[in-house]
Amino acid sequence: PNGRIFQVEYASEAVKQGTAVVGLRSKDHAVLVAVKRSPNELASYMKKIIRIDDHMGIAVAGLTSDARVLSNYLRTEAMRSKMVYGRALPVGRAVNAIGDKAQTNTQEYGRRPYGVGLLVIGHDDTGPHLYEFSPSGIVSEYYGYSIGARSQSARTNLERNFDSFENLTLNELILQGLRALRDTIQQGKQLDTMNTSIGFVGKDTKMTILDGESTLEYLNMLDEGDDMNTE
Repeated sequence: PNGRIFQVEYASEAVKQGTAVVGLRSKDHAVLVAVKRSPNELASYMKKIIRIDDHMGIAVAGLTSDARVLSNYLRTEAMRSKMVYGRALPVGRAVNAIGDKAQTNTQEYGRRPYGVGLLVIGHDDTGPHLYEFSPSGIVSEYYGYSIGARSQSARTNLERNFDSFENLTLNELILQGLRALRDTIQQGKQLDTMNTSIGFVGKDTKMTILDGESTLEYLNMLDEGDDMNTE
C-alpha cells in the first residue's frame, strides 16, 4: 500500500476536466475570472461563477450538479448566519463548513466525494479572501490560484506577478486575472464576451458578476494593454 485513496483521486480528476477558473486578491478586493463552455453549438454557455451572498461568491470547475448542491448549502448557511447571529457569514467559516461536508463523503459508506473544485472569494471584517476547496475536503487560502483544465499555465503566470497583487486597483486585478486565464485557452481560440465570466467583491463593493456584453470593457482593456506592449 502507498497511502492513496483512489476514489478521492478520481474526484480530483473531474476538476481537471472542467474549464479553468482563476482567482486573485489584493488588499481591497478579490476577483474571479472563468472560461465558460458550451456543451454543443445549440446549447447556452454553462454558468461558472455563482453569487452566494452580497459579500461572497464561488467559481466552479468539475461536475456542475455537485457545484449546485454545494452552492445551495453555502446560501443556506449564509442566510442562517444573518437570521441567528444578525451578521454576514465569515468567509473562512463558510469554506470550512463545506470542507467538513466534503470530508464526510470520503469516509462514509454509500457516498462518493464531490467531483467539483471551488474557488471562493469574499470580504468580511478581516478583509478580502480567496480560498480553494478540493474534493478531498482540504481548504487552502491563497493570494492567487487557478483550477481546471490547463490551470498550471495560469498558476505559472500568477506566480510570476504575485508580488504586485497587494496594491492593484480593482480594474488592474481583473486584467491580471484575465491575462492568467488567457494562458489556459487552447491554441486558435481566444477570450470573448460569450465565453468569459468575471466576478469581484470588495470592502465597498457587493459581489458582482459580469457576463456577456458587460465583460467587453475589460476584454478591450486587455487587448489595448497587449497593443501597448508590442509597440
